[in-house]
Amino acid sequence: MKIYKEKNYDEASKKAASIIAAQITLKPDSILGLATGSTPIGAYEKLVDSYKKGELDFSGITSINLDEYRGLSPEHDQSYRYFMNLHLFNHVNINKSNTFVPDGLEKDADKACRLYNSIIEKYGGIDLQLLGLGHNGHIGFNEPDTKFTCDTHCVDLTPSTIEANTRFFNSQAEVPKQAYTMGIRTIMQARRVLLMVTGEAKADILKKVLYGPVTPEVPASILQLHKHLYVVADEEAAKYL
Repeated sequence: MKIYKEKNYDEASKKAASIIAAQITLKPDSILGLATGSTPIGAYEKLVDSYKKGELDFSGITSINLDEYRGLSPEHDQSYRYFMNLHLFNHVNINKSNTFVPDGLEKDADKACRLYNSIIEKYGGIDLQLLGLGHNGHIGFNEPDTKFTCDTHCVDLTPSTIEANTRFFNSQAEVPKQAYTMGIRTIMQARRVLLMVTGEAKADILKKVLYGPVTPEVPASILQLHKHLYVVADEEAAKYL
């Protein structure tokens, strides 16, 4: 485990972007596992800036996103496909046919999950997986549970996750109650994992994740067992480390 403590969100975004940029530079055909939410937006902005300066080439990159809301179309402004287009894909030279997000409109959950697992297997797994951290310790939409779920699956979102996501919708009633998410085993099989955590509200859970017991009740705690884990946190999130 390597922990980078940065002064603030902007510096943490720069550090996370530099790790991703190094992966792209060293392996131009990398398979990147990408995340959504407010945390990685700054890192994506830094990557776009580097691309515009001619420092990065995304043409050989394949991306496989962590998750997607069940029931949202790619055109819905709160879908994760829309998010990725808005914050990264529309601004760099990545081939969009090589960018993958679970199919939120697939009503057959088993089929949607099988198809996504087959995509991950086809590309031989993930070189670098970017993760954020939920207030309850979730990664992707792997919520606290009595066991670790291995592969892509459909999850019922917890009330705390639904509440946290309400700010992105007009009302809590509009927030999807389910999502398709990459499983814990798939995340752990990534060759490198980059966990980005910012803000004082995440300080308690980050301490539990990195130094508490490994338990499915805190899903991200399993990252302690990953051989190549990089943690980027600002001073507020890292204050208990």
